Amino acid sequence: MTSPKIINSDLSQWLQNSVKLSTSPQTSFLSAASPSHFSGSPPQSYFPLSSRRSSMKLPPPKVLKPFATEDIKILLLENVNQTAVDILNRQGYQVEFHKTSLNEDELIEKIRDVHAIGIRSKTKLTARVLAEARNLVVIGCFCIGVNQVDIEYAAKHGIAVFNSPFSNSRSVAELVIGEIIALARQFTDRSNEMRNGVWSKVSTGCWEIRGKTLGIVGYGHIGAQLSVLAESMGMSVIYYDVIPIMSLGMAKQVATLDDLLTEADFITLHVPALPETENLIGAPQFAAMKHGSYLINASRGTVVDIPALINAMHSGKIAGAALDVYPNEPAKNGPTFHTALNTWAEQLRSLNNIILTPHVGGSTEEAQSAIGIEVGQALVRYINEGTTIGAVNFPEVSLRSLTLEEENHVRVLYVHSNVPGVLRTVNEIFAEHNIDKQYSDSRGDIAYLMADISQVDAADIRDLYEKLERTPFRIMTRLLY
Repeated sequence: MTSPKIINSDLSQWLQNSVKLSTSPQTSFLSAASPSHFSGSPPQSYFPLSSRRSSMKLPPPKVLKPFATEDIKILLLENVNQTAVDILNRQGYQVEFHKTSLNEDELIEKIRDVHAIGIRSKTKLTARVLAEARNLVVIGCFCIGVNQVDIEYAAKHGIAVFNSPFSNSRSVAELVIGEIIALARQFTDRSNEMRNGVWSKVSTGCWEIRGKTLGIVGYGHIGAQLSVLAESMGMSVIYYDVIPIMSLGMAKQVATLDDLLTEADFITLHVPALPETENLIGAPQFAAMKHGSYLINASRGTVVDIPALINAMHSGKIAGAALDVYPNEPAKNGPTFHTALNTWAEQLRSLNNIILTPHVGGSTEEAQSAIGIEVGQALVRYINEGTTIGAVNFPEVSLRSLTLEEENHVRVLYVHSNVPGVLRTVNEIFAEHNIDKQYSDSRGDIAYLMADISQVDAADIRDLYEKLERTPFRIMTRLLY
């Protein structure tokens, strides 16, 4: 097997410095829905790994390889950015790259033998697909959302899921700013008229955005950046979130969604797809908005009741709208956005002063490059070291890297059911060995234990692996040495 290599230090340093602490929309709403959800980053993620090693004068980390596993195979779909491909190729993994998504039958055939898969938003990793993934240990979602993955099924089968919650935030915020201006000036209507040879120079119903009020629903990473950009252009900003969040600049948090709807001239949505946010904006909410206000949705397609939006625009209540996401989105590019997918598609396309984009909020070169680095490195850290910092469906657990000086060591990675008696059973297996360090944490029904054991040989490693595999609580066992 080709030995994995250390992650490029320059890329790692850049990523660690570029991801700042903040509350994401998903974190905000999940925190309210699930009080036990941990919304902050663990202390060890506050500082770059290289800085910690430098300050502690530790030797270089040791490169580990998996026990009882053939060469690592990785499947990348949907034209994942080249930065991720390069990171994974440098590890010596076998990387299979596809520019498009695959249908379910093709996906099942491909996923059977891979250890990791990288996707974006179109690929659906359902329970049926994941049930065929015999060797899969990790999924990388090269995007913000993870609703395309059955993360509960994945967790219960020992498959960690990583995403990139912040890397495309600036791109989405800039898209929204552009749409606010375009809607206020009716640019899309004027552009369509010119394309048809019609000259229509009008000012009626066209506005400056200076002095107008922007209402942000979901004041997370995107919402906070957007508020700063909007204020710099002379807008007043109010926001609503399900938890109290300190504002940036002069933005003000309002107590209820209705308070925001009645006050804002422009309303933009930045919330996750949850049962609580389905049809968050429907007929009652449109009725509460100012006459002639504007709606922008660059979050999730289920958040807006589209037929209610169509009615509100026909009546003149809503002067314009911009949609980047939809309840049902095509799996591939092409002439596929029609009534067979969404029954109201033709009515939506026929509206005046509406901007329809194909889920491109985070589709910039900068965002995709940053996402490729963040998720690519998360996959490498999990495969090579077992670190789950940033996983969306696993407890966040990490141990200090083994060093070249620590010979005859093995790292145990043990995913198990969160039930009484597990640690007693595992520690009885460990009892004959010297445990250098050990850490365990749980999340719901799933628990994850990492342990470094010293003074072991090949026979000891095999014995540990076989005993752990036979435990009744085991979900997945991996050993790195």
